[in-house]
Amino acid sequence: MPHALTLNAGSSSLKFALFELGDLSGAPAVRITGLIERIGGSSHMRAQRADGTTISDAPLPPEEAADHETALGRALDLIGQERPDARVVGVGHRVVHGGPDHAVPIVLNAEALEKLRALEPLAPLHQPHNLSGVRAALAAFPEAVQVACFDTAFHRHHPWVNDTFALPRGYYDKGVRRYGFHGLSYDYISGRLAEIAPHLHAGRVVVAHLGNGASMCGMIGGRSIASSMGFSALDGLPMGTRSGQLDPGVVLYLMSQEGMGADEIADLLYKRSGLLGLSGLSNDMRKLEEAGTDAAREAIAYFVFRVRRELGGLAAALGGIDALVFCGGIGEHSVHVRQKVCEGMGWIGLELDEARNMRGETVVSTDLSRIRVLVIPTDEEIVIARAVRDMLARRG
Repeated sequence: MPHALTLNAGSSSLKFALFELGDLSGAPAVRITGLIERIGGSSHMRAQRADGTTISDAPLPPEEAADHETALGRALDLIGQERPDARVVGVGHRVVHGGPDHAVPIVLNAEALEKLRALEPLAPLHQPHNLSGVRAALAAFPEAVQVACFDTAFHRHHPWVNDTFALPRGYYDKGVRRYGFHGLSYDYISGRLAEIAPHLHAGRVVVAHLGNGASMCGMIGGRSIASSMGFSALDGLPMGTRSGQLDPGVVLYLMSQEGMGADEIADLLYKRSGLLGLSGLSNDMRKLEEAGTDAAREAIAYFVFRVRRELGGLAAALGGIDALVFCGGIGEHSVHVRQKVCEGMGWIGLELDEARNMRGETVVSTDLSRIRVLVIPTDEEIVIARAVRDMLARRG
């Protein structure tokens, strides 16, 4: 039975899913989802079947997840035991950066890999690990079609003013521009809106992808017009450990007055800032909400403030707003954050229904709210699986 494997390789993690493809004419059907965390350290693997039953939830011996290649081998062992009839004919990869040219998924070969490796300076903490997952999959499935799906692709239709910085034009030509990220998530939400609320999909929508990585996107007719993230995945909202929007003068200060080099600054901005840095406690919103300390409350308040500020800015970029969609781990599960983001936003026509919000319904705005507020769980893996199916169908 033909199957597709989807891989999302992070700096120390590997998210995987197995989809049954059937005759390539229907929707891919998920069979297994899993995550291996803390690769190269105290690794742990969780996996479950499509019905939610647990297959694995246990630590791994160091030798079974020493790097992404061995971690993939362990995931494939589990898949082989669970689905011995699965024949992997395609592997889909989440690749964070596709540069200015890639607006659709591509088939990966040696030449394409080399071009994507050249983009590593644009996403130094993501791209190398994405490509490490690709190389591991090429070794494991040399006959399968390998497909790259880009987090930047969804934003490649921005108007020029939403795509540039006020730097000399030569830098734009060299690739220093606003790329936007989390495109696979926004692609899914756009498609889901078209199914459940086509009138909203056709209008002006702001999507808040709020999680350990967080960003917001303004869409018209399901297409990205503006994004809170820019040249890198650091920009815009504060995140679990990333700073979000920062005056570039701060970086100059860190260099000239603190004597910090590029690697030290990257470590500070990517790994020691955001909710973790502000709270001094955790990058996990759930832990901060439970902690109740002044620092935890202040970290949450700053996060909410930035979301509200981006909401206003994106509404202006769109020329108005018809709907706000929450997704991502925080957006989908934090009743408190959704409430605080929407609180006092009646001036743009937004009114939250507190009871619906508490119950976690799909629509959490009141019936009288001019702006519809929805909570839609995102699914990046199915977007990747569909891209693999479509690529296989085109190749016959």
